[in-house]
Amino acid sequence: MNPLLSKLQPYPFERLRQLVADVTPHPGYAPISLGIGEPKHATPAFIQQTLADALGTGLASYPATGGDPALREACASWLQARYGVRVNPATQVLPVLGTREALFALAQTVIDPTRPGATVVCPNPFYQIYEGAALLAGATPHYVASDPARNFAPRWDQVPDEVWARTQLVYVCSPGNPTGAVMPLDEWKMLFELSDRHGFVIASDECYSEIYFRADAPLGGLEAAVKLGRDDFRRLIMLTSLSKRSNVPGMRSGFVAGDASLVKPFLLYRTYHGSAMSPAVQAASVAAWGDEAHVIENRRLYREKFERVTPMLEQVMDVRLPDAAFYLWAGVPEAWNSSDTQFARELLAQYNVAVLPGSYLAREVDGHNPGRGRVRMALVADTAECVEAAERIVQFIRSK
Repeated sequence: MNPLLSKLQPYPFERLRQLVADVTPHPGYAPISLGIGEPKHATPAFIQQTLADALGTGLASYPATGGDPALREACASWLQARYGVRVNPATQVLPVLGTREALFALAQTVIDPTRPGATVVCPNPFYQIYEGAALLAGATPHYVASDPARNFAPRWDQVPDEVWARTQLVYVCSPGNPTGAVMPLDEWKMLFELSDRHGFVIASDECYSEIYFRADAPLGGLEAAVKLGRDDFRRLIMLTSLSKRSNVPGMRSGFVAGDASLVKPFLLYRTYHGSAMSPAVQAASVAAWGDEAHVIENRRLYREKFERVTPMLEQVMDVRLPDAAFYLWAGVPEAWNSSDTQFARELLAQYNVAVLPGSYLAREVDGHNPGRGRVRMALVADTAECVEAAERIVQFIRSK
């Protein structure tokens, strides 16, 4: 067996299942899950119809790993419309099977484990794929300190120079999971300058970019590069998907774009990895990337939920409206002694509401886990169910 597999930690949802395995939820309440970030809004009918129509001819041949030119062009057109960024569809865009697959595979492509001290820098708290990708590529993760005053955004300025010197890959998540924080232009400038100095690749995970609550849409990595005069996107790859934007997580459809000198070897790796997208899914993806009306409606539904739920929970928890994404990153009241795991167990037992302990989404560094004492709530169900969950949480906390 690959000895690197032993370094992987259990996934957060497996840890949650183990945590509550002996918990019997209150039978008087219907179950509500805020634990898993899986979109629950209806998939737009036109995407379903396009997928169905393409099944007749889309399953009779092997698809090309590089994807159909029409899909690459649709992705490039969306980048132009969304960010004002121009890319070459043939050399700077590559369809992928969702961001999870691509985030993992990118590390296997760019990491050279023979270089001493190979390091991957990632936020903390973070999406666990970053850690697993680093470990299985033969690198060591470095967890960046977070700033509670800025909704636990990464403190890139606190990474020591000796760490940057051995860094080969940096994962950026903006809007962030689990915090919803969006990275500003001055921080992009800092990372680009560090990348120029040390030669590391930046992977910008942007899968939550279309769910936001401020007037301005979140800044993207390629957009930041253009604003700073880096039109060649050197050492930069952005990754996004349709899962959250279009409520199609089961399609496993996304794309990467950026530095052509990175896209080319990434395509080579994925050709051997067998990561070609079904032609039927490609057809549906072209339709999805070409329509914004359903995205605007999807965003409206999330805004409505957050406008209803956030003020309710602010009465009893340390929580605020995020910049973007569909999570609330909430502090556990003192009555639970900052135990996010105990809070999750008791909430499920007494009110049948599932939340994810924040400590499962972070790593302890210098004796401190930035997720300890917080829980992540995914407001993915419909508004009525999310409001019901919030009402139960308020009652749960006030009854302690």
